[in-house]
Amino acid sequence: MRATGPAAFPYRLARHELRLWASLWLWAARRTHDSAAGGAAFGYARGQGAMMFGLAFVCVVESVTMSVLLRDWPAAHHVVLVLDVYTVVMVVGLHAASVVRPHVLDAAAGTLRVRQALHVDVRIPLERIASVRRELRTTHTPADGELDLAVGSQTSVTVELTEPVAHLSFFGRRREVRVVRCHADDPGAFVRAVELAREGHAVP
Repeated sequence: MRATGPAAFPYRLARHELRLWASLWLWAARRTHDSAAGGAAFGYARGQGAMMFGLAFVCVVESVTMSVLLRDWPAAHHVVLVLDVYTVVMVVGLHAASVVRPHVLDAAAGTLRVRQALHVDVRIPLERIASVRRELRTTHTPADGELDLAVGSQTSVTVELTEPVAHLSFFGRRREVRVVRCHADDPGAFVRAVELAREGHAVP
């Protein structure tokens, strides 16, 4: 049974932590999460790898610096060290979640699953797709009915729908969206595969 109301936040936070650790394990095992056996997976994390590992490196440097500054206060040093290590794990885990949770096109099931790390997982029936195209955007203005899933501040694919689909935010807020913009490492292959699937052809 899914938690609702004030009790929902601790539940979602605990679930988020479990999924983060699961993503690290899948990444280490070179496996992906919930990719359909006959589906085609499309990654989107390549563009953020350098930035995420750069952020993790900065966190490590900050941890070393704080260890030196707090060497005469062992209690504070231990607390800060735990927080710093946890922050590094979080940063690496979020990148791992992006790698192991690619977009998935399941032509047999007639769905396109658009994801972003642990935060977004939208299933779009292929019959609801009005158009899909390559479209590079580096600025995104929030608008009703639109979902922008930028990676490295950019999206490269735009999917327009004939009917809205539901998107649940991390806090459980439900939105109806008719336009989904996302990023793919190979947007051309992504768009071609979706068009083939919509036409009933096999996806390579």
